[in-house]
Amino acid sequence: QVQLVESGGGSVQAGGSLRLSCTASGYTNSVKYMGWFRQAPGKEREGVAVIVRGTGMTFHVDSVKGRFTISQNSAKNTVYLQMNTLKPEDTAMYYCAAKDAYGGSLFDPTNFVRWGQGTQVTVSS
Repeated sequence: QVQLVESGGGSVQAGGSLRLSCTASGYTNSVKYMGWFRQAPGKEREGVAVIVRGTGMTFHVDSVKGRFTISQNSAKNTVYLQMNTLKPEDTAMYYCAAKDAYGGSLFDPTNFVRWGQGTQVTVSS
């Protein structure tokens, strides 16, 4: 199995930046994609960014394009989410997730099989 541990959340003012980290351990060879998702109170969990472990190809949801960047350090089994120009609407619990199969929507959380515990991001206006 794969275990995921996130870090790097916190509170910032609008326009600020944060970098989230997610370190994977266990049978990481099975992982095809790593993703970041977020869930605000009263809302459904939504995909934010996904990276293909083998190629490094990245995908970002439209609402964060140009502001957030997903990246990875394969040697450290770590995925990052650099978040710049943060807005109050970015406030949510952010989760790291792993997908072990090809196919299916990359931003559908039901396609991801392993999840971290989440890290809170709060952006004040």
